Order: sequence, then structure tokens, then C-alpha cells
Amino acid sequence: MKKILGIPIFSETFQRAVDHVINRALIDHARANRLVSLTGAHGLVYSQKTPLVAAVLRAFYLNLPDGMPGVWVGRHLKGAPQMERGRGPDFFAAVMAQSASKPIKHFFCGGKEGVADQLKSACAQKFGNTQVVGTYCPPFREMSDEELRNLGATINATGADIVWMGLSTPKQEIFAQRLGRFTRVHFLVCVGAAFDFHIGAVREAPLFLQKMGMEWAFRLAMEPRRLYRRYAEIVPAFIYYNVVDLIKGEEKKS
Repeated sequence: MKKILGIPIFSETFQRAVDHVINRALIDHARANRLVSLTGAHGLVYSQKTPLVAAVLRAFYLNLPDGMPGVWVGRHLKGAPQMERGRGPDFFAAVMAQSASKPIKHFFCGGKEGVADQLKSACAQKFGNTQVVGTYCPPFREMSDEELRNLGATINATGADIVWMGLSTPKQEIFAQRLGRFTRVHFLVCVGAAFDFHIGAVREAPLFLQKMGMEWAFRLAMEPRRLYRRYAEIVPAFIYYNVVDLIKGEEKKS
């Protein structure tokens, strides 16, 4: 792990993270409700402005770098040459495909009404994975503890090993942490827009733009009204906070 803006970020390869989650789900009998987030610049900037978000992310079992800017910081400023990007859609696809023939059960939680059910069908077709044992579409308001307790009981009754969260950051991380108090699963994994990508509701950026760290520009072009304010704030803020962090680090060395 390497800390980027004070948040521990997974510093090894993408496949290592995939293998770790699958293997834990297969051999660990504790069902420890481990929390995993695919954390990009959006979440890291939120963590600087909101102490609650920072505390939540620090409590997560794994935070994978969902974004090339975070990977560049990890590799070149934090001494993590093996760090690879862990995009939510890619991590979801890899785990679903590589666990298709294994006794690992999945539960989908997120998206608009019907999205999780569509994703269940898509996983059978795209990844040959028919081990999806339940779906749930959360309300847009904050859920009460009693509602989360009931949802946890529903999830537990299915025998799910991995619960996938397809909400926005940081809502999904806060939701996952609260829900994890009532579940008995191996992992609760926050993958953002992965649900919409895999049912074809949202277009993904071309691979060359992803590698250039310009996926945000593609998404902005696709949804300018919804994303303009977010990226107008996130991009310069991410650069600013990392420059400040670098200066502070150099001051401590001197």
C-alpha cells in the first residue's frame, strides 16, 4: 500500500488484486465483510474536503487506483513502480469472468430500477457467470439502519460471497460501510459506473484515451451537463492537492 493524499492505495498489479479477492472468497471461512473501493481522483479529492469520506476510505480493506492520474502519482512520486490501474468496470469483468467456474456467489446492489437485473443477464452472456444470487436497487434517499438490517438479512440468506455496489462516489463507499455491519459476506466491492457500462447504457472511452488518463474528457463529452461541474472542480483540485502533498513531503525530508 502507498498513501496518496493520505489514503492507502493498492500498489501492486491489477491481476494480483483480482487473484486476492477470488482466493479469499474461496478459502476464507471468516466472512469478514472486507470493503474494497475502486478509488479515482474524484474520491481522493472528496477525501480532502470531507473528513467522513477520508475516514471511510482509510477503513477500507483495499482501495485500488481507478484512474491513471492516481497511478502516475503512485509510480513516480510514491515509489510504487508495479502499481496498475484498477478501473471499476475492468475489475468487475475480471472477477466475474475468472470466478465463473468457481463456487463464488455474487449479489448486485445499485443502479436505477432494473439495471442490476439486466446486469445479471449480461454476466451470463458476457462472462459465462450464472452465480448471481440476488439483486437490489437502493432508493435515492439515505436508508435507515432498520432498512439496511433487512437488506443485510436478504443478502445473507442468498449465501452471497461478494456484494457489488454500483453507485456514485462517495455515496457507495459510505453505503457499503454501513451495510457491512449487517452482512456476512467476504467482500463488498464498490465499482461505480460499472453496472451501466456492462449493460451498454453508457459508452466507455476508447482504450487509448484510458491509457492517456483522458477518460474523464470522453465522459465529459458524452454527458456535459451532468459532469461539467464535477470535472471543473476535480481535475485542478487533484493536481493542487498532490503538489501540496509533494511540497510537504520535501519539507519533512529537509
